[in-house]
Amino acid sequence: MAQQPKFSIITVAFNAGDLIGHTLESVLSQTYTNYEYLLIDGGSTDDTVAKAKASGVQFAHIVSERDRGIYDAMNKGIALATGDYLCFLNAGDSFYAPDTLQKLANTAAACDELPHVLYGETAEVNDAREFVRMRRLKAPDNLTWRSFRDGMLVCHQAFYARRDIAPMYDLKYRLSSDVDWCIKVMKVSSKLVKTEGVVVNYLQNGLSLKHHRASLMERFKVMSNHYGLLPTIGRHMWFVLRAIIKR
Repeated sequence: MAQQPKFSIITVAFNAGDLIGHTLESVLSQTYTNYEYLLIDGGSTDDTVAKAKASGVQFAHIVSERDRGIYDAMNKGIALATGDYLCFLNAGDSFYAPDTLQKLANTAAACDELPHVLYGETAEVNDAREFVRMRRLKAPDNLTWRSFRDGMLVCHQAFYARRDIAPMYDLKYRLSSDVDWCIKVMKVSSKLVKTEGVVVNYLQNGLSLKHHRASLMERFKVMSNHYGLLPTIGRHMWFVLRAIIKR
């Protein structure tokens, strides 16, 4: 059996003082304590950093400085992380339950060696932190890099990559570098293990939702790069047809 893993929880934030409290509380509530917490702030002018410092969370690092966007901030987190797994928990998102990290750790430890990827399901919540629905795309039982041809089947915040195989995010993508990053991780992974149940509450106001059309166009570029242009066009034609059929 593998050892109990250490998680590097990375929260990126910018002027998120009205959102970060729920994220901090969910970290504090975890029953599994073999983790480090990193806050990568984009130089907020509100009380984001002050709330973090007053929260009672023991931070491994708090960085507050201007950056070149969310993926640049995530790269800073990767560079500072020392854990076995990277966990990106954006301001406003939260762990699903106090035993979420414990369940993930148990899943990893039950294997002969630490899996390259741990993943699970995602619940979507609104600004009041009320459950809205389960994420439309369900995480498959068997995940490979080819799985994302059908869309991003696992939410970025429910996708835990082992740090020793994780690349930096490609900053040429402004809205969909997380899709590219997950595919790259899976391409070099031989063991991807699903944790049963929900692992994250995802707040429905992310950057890609605010720029939905641009995000879809960029995601098309990412998928074409990994899966080929013609297969990607064919898949998207099927997505459109499927949406029409379901109406």
